Amino acid sequence: MARSTPVKKAWRSLVWLAVIIVGLVGLNAAGVLFSGAGWTPKLALDLEGGTQIILAPKLESGQTVSTEQLDQAVAIIRQRIDASGVSESEINTQGTQNIVVSIPGIPDDETIARIESSAKLEFRPVIYTDVAATSNVDPTPEATDPAATPTPTPSLATTPTASPTDASDPNWVSPALFAEYQDFDCSTLDVAQTNVAPTDQPLITCEPDGAGNYTSKFLLGPVEVAGETISDASSGLIANSQGVSTGQWGVYITFNDEGTAQFAKVTTRLFGFAESDPRNRFAIVLDGKVISAPTTQGIITDGKPQISGSFTQQSAKTLADQLKFGALPIGFEVQSRDTISATLGSSQLLSGLLAGAIGLILVVLYSLIQYRTLGFVTIASLVVAATLTYLVVTLLSWREGYRLSLAGVAGLIVAIGITADSFIVYFERIRDELRDGRGLDSAVEAGWKRAIRTILASDAVNFLAAGILVALAVGNVRGFALTLGITTIIDLVVVALFTHPILQLLARTRFFGEGHPLSGLDSRALGAVYRGRAQFRAPVGIPSSKQVTSSREAAKRQTIAERKAAEAEAAGRKPVGTKGKDS
Repeated sequence: MARSTPVKKAWRSLVWLAVIIVGLVGLNAAGVLFSGAGWTPKLALDLEGGTQIILAPKLESGQTVSTEQLDQAVAIIRQRIDASGVSESEINTQGTQNIVVSIPGIPDDETIARIESSAKLEFRPVIYTDVAATSNVDPTPEATDPAATPTPTPSLATTPTASPTDASDPNWVSPALFAEYQDFDCSTLDVAQTNVAPTDQPLITCEPDGAGNYTSKFLLGPVEVAGETISDASSGLIANSQGVSTGQWGVYITFNDEGTAQFAKVTTRLFGFAESDPRNRFAIVLDGKVISAPTTQGIITDGKPQISGSFTQQSAKTLADQLKFGALPIGFEVQSRDTISATLGSSQLLSGLLAGAIGLILVVLYSLIQYRTLGFVTIASLVVAATLTYLVVTLLSWREGYRLSLAGVAGLIVAIGITADSFIVYFERIRDELRDGRGLDSAVEAGWKRAIRTILASDAVNFLAAGILVALAVGNVRGFALTLGITTIIDLVVVALFTHPILQLLARTRFFGEGHPLSGLDSRALGAVYRGRAQFRAPVGIPSSKQVTSSREAAKRQTIAERKAAEAEAAGRKPVGTKGKDS
């Protein structure tokens, strides 16, 4: 005989659940085999320990750090770390100057670069250099032939004859400054403090060659466009004017209104020096080092230039993140970097897991006492929910850098109650339908239609609360909110794809369908329900030998007035307050 529609739906739901579980297992297996992931979630700072970096400000003589600058720096560093996919980090101030950054585990070099770099971006015109241009800036970037190697301008070695009229005017350069340029050794750049050089004076600096060496030396004019005017930045492959990728990575910048006007003014002047290298070039200076010194191939008035240079995909993304989240208000240097132990340790984790186990045992005992054999459906559903949660958290740990903290463990423990609550709502709706006289098959379907609305409303509130916490909170609170949100979604998946289908199938069995006393769905215990005027109706479809006119369950539901009315009618008396025809 062909299966009925509910049975087909039940098996279809169970198949989909199996597909989801197998898919999650497969993704985690791929991470273990090909990406160095593990079968267990990564732990957060409070459970595993990690790396602590203390940043000290780099200040000019007499300069001080304000509380507002420190708070701004903390916010920017936190954004950079979050953008790198590292979660559960802690960023705080130490005293009145230093910033302490604590990261779970051992961070990679790119994450360290995000933290340590001040990302002080400046656009300075090139007055003199001894290297040719290898890149350009254009509204529609395309490759250009390198310019010829420039020769020293005689005026650079002589006393300026007039005051400089613009930032790229050679009159900025005195004989002493030009001699300093000639004597400057790029290998000393890291100790030259170019990052804190005055913005209204020329700068001598160098450009790395991509291998960590400094070979290209520049004499630059004062700052004309500051990094603070950048409103957005992203990384991507550079395309030529035909839209074909060049295979080189670059950083795309968007200026605000002030930066757009400044950059348009600069490119207008430099484009006028089209045949005069290096005066048609400007340098993009990051933390006192030149990252690119392109020629100007057009006047850029839309405020959307690109940075090209010796970028890899990761270094381009790192720079874009640094620029997007803003330059630090002051420069910082690493004062110390240490490995720290777990602040809570494995003993606290075990305590949290023990608390969760106790809560789980209590839920199981309650389910078995209240629902008898039906309680095993609750246990099986919790096992499925735990499996899905573990796989999802492990996957997020690998792909998104999520780390499980003690607050996250608390979120998982709370989820036990949320998930069990959904089962209880569903079971009680089925019992209500049985009390109303339905058979088990129809009670399961009708109870589901009523229960799912309540479950959706409850989970929507939980998910909304979790979403708000994830968006607004930081640190461990976000870990709690994330696990709460994950388990809320999984609760809906388990109820819809496992609990309901299982009950659809169990309703067809003799044990549950005939209402065995140990099934938890015994119509003889649940069937009698008050129908008004102290009358009770027996369930429909139950053999007359098993029908009852009252039950302990029904008696418990009576009010005092109802009980007195029932006793009066049983004694053959008219209940007080009722009216009837005289005989």
